[in-house]
Amino acid sequence: MSRLLLVRHGDTELNSAERYWGRSDVKLSAAGLRQAEKLRDRLAVEKIDAVYSSDMERSLVTAEIIASSHQLAVITCAELREVNFGQLEGLTFGEISRLYPEVAKLWAERSPKLKYPGGESLVKFNNRVSKFLSRLDKHTVGETILIVAHAGVLRTLVCQLLGIDLRRRWQIRLDLASLSILETHQQGAILNLLNDVSHLT
Repeated sequence: MSRLLLVRHGDTELNSAERYWGRSDVKLSAAGLRQAEKLRDRLAVEKIDAVYSSDMERSLVTAEIIASSHQLAVITCAELREVNFGQLEGLTFGEISRLYPEVAKLWAERSPKLKYPGGESLVKFNNRVSKFLSRLDKHTVGETILIVAHAGVLRTLVCQLLGIDLRRRWQIRLDLASLSILETHQQGAILNLLNDVSHLT
């Protein structure tokens, strides 16, 4: 059994709570840096054996701050990058609904046929994220692995690990700087904690 600590990056300078940022390499805001420090303090007592992160700055800096109390190097993984929203980068859903009504319709319907104009399709995104799972096979029973990434990536990983239909990912809420915990077993994974932000209060 491996224990997985799933962390969403902290808040960014460009308001990640309201706007869709995928491949834009936005930086953590001052508030996001404080959130990462609170995550570091919360996880300081944990035994962490490896740290994986998206190679995008908002996730990587969050991971490096947490890892600093464990003297661990962060392993960057391109497959953990957020979905490429293409022409929807930086827009709110209201703006998307007005400018790209057909895309917004597929999005609202949770359609697996969704493709972001100028960006990735959900099928391509799902396949990319699933490639990360092979990295976990290299770890032995009893290890604790920290994974720092983006909301879309982490929701997809949760569904893949639990064997849940990927259309259900939209029903999983993961706030900025949240912590979720899964235990992986040969028979499947167990979700122990989801979207915990108690360290931020």
